[in-house]
Amino acid sequence: MPREARKKSSSGVYHVMLRGINKQTIFEDDQDRKRFLETLKKYKDVSKFNLYSYCLMDNHVHLLLQETEESISEVLKRISSSYVYWYNLKYERSGHLFQERFKSENVDSTASFLKVLRYIHQNPTKAGLADNVFNCKWTSINEYVGRENMIDTKKVLHLFSPDLKIAMELFIQYTSEPNQDECLDDEVRPRLSDHEVRATLKNLGVTNIALLQQMEKEKRDEAIASLKDLKGISLRQLSRVTGISKSVIQRVR
Repeated sequence: MPREARKKSSSGVYHVMLRGINKQTIFEDDQDRKRFLETLKKYKDVSKFNLYSYCLMDNHVHLLLQETEESISEVLKRISSSYVYWYNLKYERSGHLFQERFKSENVDSTASFLKVLRYIHQNPTKAGLADNVFNCKWTSINEYVGRENMIDTKKVLHLFSPDLKIAMELFIQYTSEPNQDECLDDEVRPRLSDHEVRATLKNLGVTNIALLQQMEKEKRDEAIASLKDLKGISLRQLSRVTGISKSVIQRVR
């Protein structure tokens, strides 16, 4: 059955989520995250899209952007292809890294724009990775309260007030507000965080997911068995974190 065509946003603005294939890790370390941001900036200059926010999580990325000269599909293809090529060289792997069809939702009103903006910036805090939105290292919040690099902050702040000082105060207040917003990624989170699972892997001597996938079967299964013994972890989560299929994990004793 052919895929349903992606609905066109009347404003050209989209909330996009790029996920690792089988929800596996796409950023093993800070070098990977820096490389992705460099790639994002490079193709922002090439494709001329407007970027309003981003958030890099371990196995997915949130972007709030506006297409101009190129379609959102063309933009995401450029970004993902470039990053995957570099990632595969670094970790001596081949094949896909991202799910083939990225998720997106149209952002056609000011209210939905501000909701998505806050949701993206609050993603790490809602995942328990930070206690404060403004302490999150890998989101665009730093460009709003610090030095602008590739985020179009002025257009966003103008939505709060034409006075920059007042706009910043209102932006900080709005971004900090507790809420139950759900945008695209509304899954129930596992009791044991992905970060804790990866920390356990590192304690077992497995420093990155690519290394686990390349291990001899016996050693790989030993590591998987140790993970399966953890409380508060599911086969689905294990598959997502390791990039190994649930059927393989299920057979490990």
